[in-house]
Amino acid sequence: MSRLRHIFTAAVAAATIGAGALVSTPAEARLTITLGTPVIEPMPFALPTFVDEGGAGGLAAEISAVVAGDLIGTGLFEQIPQNAYIQQVSSFDAAVSYPDWQAINAQALITGAVQAGGGQVAVKFCLHDVFANGTLGECMQFAGDQGSWRRVAHKVADAVYSRITGEGGYFDSRVVFVAESGPKNQRQKRLAVMDYDGANVNYLTDSSSIVLAPRFSPTGDRILFTSYSSGFPQIYLMDVNSLQIRSLGEQPGTMTFAPRFSPDGRKVVFSLERGGNSDIYLLDIGSGGLTQLTNAPSIETAPSFSPDGSEIVFESDRSGGQQIYIMSASGGEPRRISGGAGRYGTPVWSPRGDYIAFTKQNQGRFHIGVMLTDGTEEKLLTSSYLDEGPTWAPNGRVIMFTRQPPGEGSPQLWTVDTSGRVLRPVQTETAASDPAWSPLLP
Repeated sequence: MSRLRHIFTAAVAAATIGAGALVSTPAEARLTITLGTPVIEPMPFALPTFVDEGGAGGLAAEISAVVAGDLIGTGLFEQIPQNAYIQQVSSFDAAVSYPDWQAINAQALITGAVQAGGGQVAVKFCLHDVFANGTLGECMQFAGDQGSWRRVAHKVADAVYSRITGEGGYFDSRVVFVAESGPKNQRQKRLAVMDYDGANVNYLTDSSSIVLAPRFSPTGDRILFTSYSSGFPQIYLMDVNSLQIRSLGEQPGTMTFAPRFSPDGRKVVFSLERGGNSDIYLLDIGSGGLTQLTNAPSIETAPSFSPDGSEIVFESDRSGGQQIYIMSASGGEPRRISGGAGRYGTPVWSPRGDYIAFTKQNQGRFHIGVMLTDGTEEKLLTSSYLDEGPTWAPNGRVIMFTRQPPGEGSPQLWTVDTSGRVLRPVQTETAASDPAWSPLLP
């Protein structure tokens, strides 16, 4: 295991138990975990502005800034200011003076170069383990259309993150959400999609009807959502490339809502309300076959598949209050997994399969939390006037959700990591709600 990987592994262990501090002493290659303080020292890294090897202009600096911003945003990394650098990197092929970087306590060094021309941009980079005096893995290169330079930067950051942590990245991904505008009592809503960090917003629908709860397919090429275009809620399927929309699961005298794809993308699980009672149904997209999975006088909603497709987690008030249950993907008797004080809702299975994220309301506060799939080890990650609707990053380490302030304030998207230590707002052009994270882009 590389020294950088060892540093991160210890940091994650401390974050997971929520009771440790990571202390790094690079010169001695020694780590100390001090119990009792839920603070982790971020890894110091240096990132000289990538070299312009032709035609890049300001793109070299912008790409460098995006890569650094991605890493800093995780809370696991801290960038050393460039004015502290001793060695000035003017050529990608120049030899690295590791003692110069050791002297400023850089544990990781990222060097890179950018070329642009003919509508294309290419970025090559190396990740250096400073105290091991060498690169961590092979140097790499990513390329793409010049207009998609941010994607290229995110790919670089994902590669750095993965090499140091040993886990998949999440920067080269998109988020579909509900963009909101207008006064609170006349709010206009439309579907929009953006980079995970709020950049590159594209609007998918107009504001002629209310839209809610968009959800990406496992391949990221389709979106499920609920719309009031017919006057009452119904679920629809949108093709991301063509923006063509078709109705799904529409039944006379019913309302359909809270849809999610199965892991193979061939089926949709959702809630169907008829006569004041809501149950969970499964729709085969290809054949149109409909299967009822629950049949109870209570309200069953917000279903979410396990990553292997064998089970479904959902919320129900069958016990007298809003709680979380798990059942077989074919239906059957569910088992309750939530057991703490308060009300639980909007459960979402982690893509790693280890946790279920949820919204909890207790004593006048709302929380985003996680628990193991058997309901144990519940951990509340946030607390505010109104936090709701968690969605997982592709690597299962970060959660995005909606935060609504009291009064006339507008909803905003936030992220929190599974330790609860790194809580950040996502900057969006408009008020925003109902986020859903895509898989990593191909």
